[in-house]
Amino acid sequence: MRLLRSFILLLAVAAVVGGGYWWSTRPPAVSVVRPHKGRAAEVVYATAVVEPVRWAKVTSIIRERIVSLCGCEGTQVKKGEELAELDSGDARATLAELEARQVLAQSERERALQLLERRVISQQLYDKAQSELIQINALIAAQKERLQDYRIIAPMDGMVLRQDGSVGEVAEPGEILFWIGQPQPLQLVAEVNEEDIPKVEVGHKALILADAFPDEELTATVARITPKGDPVLKNYRVYLDLPQDTPLRIGMTAEINIVTREKDDALLVSPAAFNGSKVLTVGADGRIKPVEVKTGIRGTRAIEVLDGLTGESRVVFPYRADLTEGEKVVPEAGEPQ
Repeated sequence: MRLLRSFILLLAVAAVVGGGYWWSTRPPAVSVVRPHKGRAAEVVYATAVVEPVRWAKVTSIIRERIVSLCGCEGTQVKKGEELAELDSGDARATLAELEARQVLAQSERERALQLLERRVISQQLYDKAQSELIQINALIAAQKERLQDYRIIAPMDGMVLRQDGSVGEVAEPGEILFWIGQPQPLQLVAEVNEEDIPKVEVGHKALILADAFPDEELTATVARITPKGDPVLKNYRVYLDLPQDTPLRIGMTAEINIVTREKDDALLVSPAAFNGSKVLTVGADGRIKPVEVKTGIRGTRAIEVLDGLTGESRVVFPYRADLTEGEKVVPEAGEPQ
């Protein structure tokens, strides 16, 4: 009986050792996919902002307190219409002082003229009085022109898209107080990386992803590209026309993919299967074979295969750097691409 138990225990140990050896030496399982036919698209990614095609930012060019605002946000205004007024008390006091000096200078000039005619003073003294009057007149004209800066007016016909600032606040030079423009048509203004800008051309279609409309298929068309890029940010500004019925609103942000190349019925493989231009395939004998692939359009979701693979090839997905050429593997069907 004891001999039988020992024999059974020995068989169990042998089975465990044998199973462990088989497990440790068995070929690794790999996920494989087959290249499939589909539409290849090369896209350029960018972020963009929705803006009117015709609009203007209205700013103050002086630092002064706001004394009145039109309260006209969302309404139509005409070019030259007053939108806000700044405190011009000090400027008007300066003008009043100059006008008082003007009266005195005119009197001095008339008196000098009378004395000149009676040959009491020289021509030089009369010219001095005349010069002082001319100088004061110029100062008055400049001050009156300066007073125009205290009136913030509409630079164009359009809607007041946004109004900032409040009565009593100090307007700083260059600070935007109003956005005025035409609500339609709208455009996207995108910043495209300098490495991608050579691929973008006028007329290219762009696919839009906006957080406000996640389930809608929105598109735009490249209308123009700024000739000069930003050497610091290393990007170029691209303007895209939006259709008249776009649901996007002024000021919204969006992510766009500008389609620069398209091809139907292309042989495609997921980018995750590539290491540069190389993929790993599994042959009929179950062994790994690296393949250099000639590629075409390289999209974010698929890469076009021009040469090196067929629709029957079994490609390791995703690429595994731990596998070596000739290694035996057990292929398993991967997830559909």
